[in-house]
Amino acid sequence: MASNKKYWKSVEELNENSSIVEKLNKNEFVEDLPTDKFLGDKETLETSETSRRDFLKYVGFSTAVASLAACEGPVINSIPYVVKPDDIIPGVADYYATTMADGFDFANILVKVREGRPIKIEPNKDSENGSTNARVQASVLSLYDNNRLKNSLANGKAADNKTVDTEVLAKLNDLKAKGEKIVVLTGTCASPSTKSLINKFAETYGNVDHILYDAVPEDAALNAFEKIYGRRSLPDYNFAHADVIVSVGADFLGDWQGGNFEVGYAKGRVPKNGKMSRHIQFESNMTLTGGNADKRIVVKPSEQAKVMIKLYQAIVKGIATREASPMNDAVQKAASQIKKAGRNAVVVTGIQDENAQLLALAINNHIQSKVVDVVTTRNFRHGNTAKVNQLFSNMKAGKVGALITFDTNPAYTLPKGAEFAETMKKVGLTVAFAMSVNETTNASQYVVAIPHYLESWGDVMIKIGHHSLVQPTINQLFDTRQFQDTLMKWTNTPGSYYDYLKGRWTESVLGGKSWNRTLHDGTIKVALPEEEIKANEVDINAAGSALAKIKGSDLELTVYTKVGLGDGQQANNPWLQELPDPITRTSWDNYLLISRIDAEKFGLKNWTVDNGALDGDMVNVVANGVTVSNVPIYIQPGQAPGSVALALGYGRKGLVKDMNVGVNAYPLVGGIYQSAIIEKVTGVHNFACVQLQHTIMGREGEITKETTLADYISKPKEEWNQEPLFSLDHQEVTQDKVNLWTKFDDSLGTKFNLSIDLASCTGCAACVIACHAENNVPVVGKEEIRMSRDMHWLRIDRYYSSDMTVERGKEEGIFGTGDFFNAQTHPSDAPEVSFQPVMCQHCNNAPCETVCPVAATSHGR
Repeated sequence: MASNKKYWKSVEELNENSSIVEKLNKNEFVEDLPTDKFLGDKETLETSETSRRDFLKYVGFSTAVASLAACEGPVINSIPYVVKPDDIIPGVADYYATTMADGFDFANILVKVREGRPIKIEPNKDSENGSTNARVQASVLSLYDNNRLKNSLANGKAADNKTVDTEVLAKLNDLKAKGEKIVVLTGTCASPSTKSLINKFAETYGNVDHILYDAVPEDAALNAFEKIYGRRSLPDYNFAHADVIVSVGADFLGDWQGGNFEVGYAKGRVPKNGKMSRHIQFESNMTLTGGNADKRIVVKPSEQAKVMIKLYQAIVKGIATREASPMNDAVQKAASQIKKAGRNAVVVTGIQDENAQLLALAINNHIQSKVVDVVTTRNFRHGNTAKVNQLFSNMKAGKVGALITFDTNPAYTLPKGAEFAETMKKVGLTVAFAMSVNETTNASQYVVAIPHYLESWGDVMIKIGHHSLVQPTINQLFDTRQFQDTLMKWTNTPGSYYDYLKGRWTESVLGGKSWNRTLHDGTIKVALPEEEIKANEVDINAAGSALAKIKGSDLELTVYTKVGLGDGQQANNPWLQELPDPITRTSWDNYLLISRIDAEKFGLKNWTVDNGALDGDMVNVVANGVTVSNVPIYIQPGQAPGSVALALGYGRKGLVKDMNVGVNAYPLVGGIYQSAIIEKVTGVHNFACVQLQHTIMGREGEITKETTLADYISKPKEEWNQEPLFSLDHQEVTQDKVNLWTKFDDSLGTKFNLSIDLASCTGCAACVIACHAENNVPVVGKEEIRMSRDMHWLRIDRYYSSDMTVERGKEEGIFGTGDFFNAQTHPSDAPEVSFQPVMCQHCNNAPCETVCPVAATSHGR
């Protein structure tokens, strides 16, 4: 049978006496029309604030159409090509294969180009690394960012590259003569040719260190892998091979270890031959991964360490602890399922502790998990925080003669970023390679403007043996120069970077294959020599003992990244700022996630105002001696009591005015968690939250549908996917029998069908950004979002439902009783989550067409 659970978008919908929900259910326009502002005397009319939109809404459809029909639109002349290029057909797009690798996101992509302008990103489905997230989709807009550097800078003033070269080379040669330390600080560098040029730079000037730094580091996983397998790298995971997935704090459908795991995961979630993967999630924050899990267990960050220890003891040691607690029961059940699945199981963890990562690797090694690939490792997140900290200390001590930064912004992303920027003044030479002005460029003596990746050449090795090319899809828009070309200039290497790149690939990668064909394909896979990887002997018991020493605190703070802004380097991208978070459905903000229990404890509230917008209290957050002030709170269903969380990537300075939103959470980064203190402050925060918009309370069963795997297999479709019935002439009939319009003649033309596999959809929202790009959907801003005027043509609704299912009700012996009903219809502190994509249906008789007061929507055959 179909699910009979209670669904809701916002806790406000569960308030039976809510006048706000009732109003939103009935009113098309949530804002009252300001009739008093334009139905007055002449003076009132002259000073009216009424918009054209409000006027037309009030006057009505017929008057609007008559008025608009009498007006002529502006004449826009199209200028044709005098001599049309042979390879361009106006209106017909070309596609180019390239790769995005900005240090945080890595993907093989296709770029849609029309009349020489990149306009859309598509995944390169011929590549194993062709998955795109929301940030990759939105990166095309960053190409046209007016905040980009138009030229290089010298001591804060515009300068040409020749001037910068002359002055920097003189200082570099002076440092070389003195033997002073030169440091090249970059983000994760997965480009073999770039590494080669940096090595050549080091040979030329001597005493040069190349240090990798990631804003969101994975040192714990890298160090653990190196201890066991002898290489500082990250293993790959193919979740398509998994029958059982146990995740402890790993948001692998988000940004965990670089992401891009959703394709394999989705393959395993499609029921085949009566089977699909079983996913169990232990976590503190409600994540995208937790929302997709079959079973989600809420634990504090410190308790995640205990979960890892218990899993290791049960699976590897065969010791089942008899502790009477819901957490221990869940761990023992998970361990039992892992043992049963054997090689088809996997354990992953996002705990930022080397010992926890060692336990996960040891468990997977013990069961010989075929999900884990320790040979074809990933070149993501290779930053070394220990070396960065040593660099910081050396800079303070005056031991660094030059600092060259590329693809990184440490003055913003380091926990002590402001202090780092101040310390840069002690360095004799500072050069920043950047696409836009940021916190690090503001502290640098020289800034070299670099092009967008869609204007650049390059290569990337996303995984060992998986080579891909970066090629320009448009001429450089500004006076910019690639980092690699500059290195060649500073090392007297002849030719251009393109020549250097092509020569390297011809010699060591292509193996006799065509350069042009490889450039067309975008990627090439080079076979690796057979290598037997053996695990080193590591004292895992000692790792477990060290992990057991971790103690909890009253309030544990963690930081995380959103699917929108990620690490914050695209914070000036309005598509990403306006993208609602898949879980909170809130945009244009970061906020402190807190549980209902803790919110009541501290006297904190969220509330919905009469137009459906969300407001909330604010707090100061104190952790590790750092205070972050005026942080809005968001009461998140499913948040572990005793824990709070804050998103990274916000609080940037120097952006376009409307983009300077949120607070900087990087000063709070550190360890598994930070012991936190919060105190309520005066003031109210206005959220741009769409969770209560488009409310359909009472009709959820028609919109979002779920069933169990057992019912899906054993019962006919009509039982678990019942067709909605409507009343017609006092009889219940199916939808095709009820229509307000006469039948539309659809006998002519091609018909298209679009379907979405809800078993595969994870709610990642990449499609929302793709819709923006494809249809030029405008961004409306925070205030318009608050008034229910968002312009997303495609949205992904998130529904919560009670975790009191029929199955659990029977287990607890309350099924069919009043207690069971109450448990289903009251808000849960650990709800289940489902995602429902809602898009334009291109209806034959489109309701939006006939109700539009300004005839903005038109319909043709």
